[in-house]
Amino acid sequence: MRRDKCRILVVDDEQRYVWAIRSVLETKGYEVLTAPDGQTAIELATLEEPDLIVLDIKMPGMDGFEVCQQIRKFSAAPVIMLTALAEDVDKVKGLDVGADDYVTKPFSAEELLARVRAALRRVELSERQDPKPTFEAGDLVVDFAGQRVLFNGQEITLPPLEYRLLCELIQHAGRVLVPEYLLDRVWGVGYEGETHLVRKAIYRLRQKIEPTPGDPQYVLTKAGSGYFFSRQ
Repeated sequence: MRRDKCRILVVDDEQRYVWAIRSVLETKGYEVLTAPDGQTAIELATLEEPDLIVLDIKMPGMDGFEVCQQIRKFSAAPVIMLTALAEDVDKVKGLDVGADDYVTKPFSAEELLARVRAALRRVELSERQDPKPTFEAGDLVVDFAGQRVLFNGQEITLPPLEYRLLCELIQHAGRVLVPEYLLDRVWGVGYEGETHLVRKAIYRLRQKIEPTPGDPQYVLTKAGSGYFFSRQ
């Protein structure tokens, strides 16, 4: 059932951030739920089915990475991670466990709202699309309507970002897509120039869908240009 307001779950043990984020979101008309820890967040995500989750990484007990992994078992809602860590390895880890985006503390209200709007817009555009037929290439099958990926007859779990990346490559099968294009279409606002994220996501995707990841047959690289999906 559709709700009149978009529901956002904010998870952070620092009350000053919870208060600030809640104020910003409610001012823009969003319904806001809050959780001070990971376990409460998982329970609320299960019961309340939020449309989007803003999740802090560094929390006592269960950290944001683990919370995100648990939530991904039952929810595809976009997850924006909050981090005070500037290291790329932490950002990549967040995306790898199923997050859709991240915001580095301290952040402005405008930046947070822009990322929230971008994440919700990706979901809306996906829901507007008519169901597509199943795509097949060799041992790889992608059921777009059911958002399922099968390899050798076995369903494999892809984080939302990797699933979007695969779909974008398949949609333009045979065409070379430059990293900047993929950053814009898959990652969204705020990732300009971070082409290393594309390279690492391609590597992780190949580990899951390629018969021989070191010698890929589906997701190929055109040296000096970008990546393309080959149907063979």
